[in-house]
Amino acid sequence: MAENDPSIGFTCGLDTSLRLISGKWKPIILYFLLVGPKRYGELKRAVRDVSDKVLIQHLKELEADGVILRMDYKEVPPRVDYSLSPLGVSLAQALVPLCNWGSENVAAVVSVVNARDR
Repeated sequence: MAENDPSIGFTCGLDTSLRLISGKWKPIILYFLLVGPKRYGELKRAVRDVSDKVLIQHLKELEADGVILRMDYKEVPPRVDYSLSPLGVSLAQALVPLCNWGSENVAAVVSVVNARDR
């Protein structure tokens, strides 16, 4: 590989993608932001069972990675919106087929998980 090859350090394209969405909640955050900007409270309600600490951490990481944009309106009371950057839109759109697969195969996955947990 050439020294200026951008893929250095990544095993494959999937590895590249997973570096940005690693963690249980990041893909779900992206899924909900794909439909449009959300305030923190809206995301908290949409991404059920995530703690405030983890949601805040993931939002900061996604912003630092250039996947989401944080818009602070500098108002009182504070108003902040989160939305997808162009990179985030393309990444979230890539997750849509995976979401569809999950919806289509939920019964099989529930069966497998239940059998594994026994």
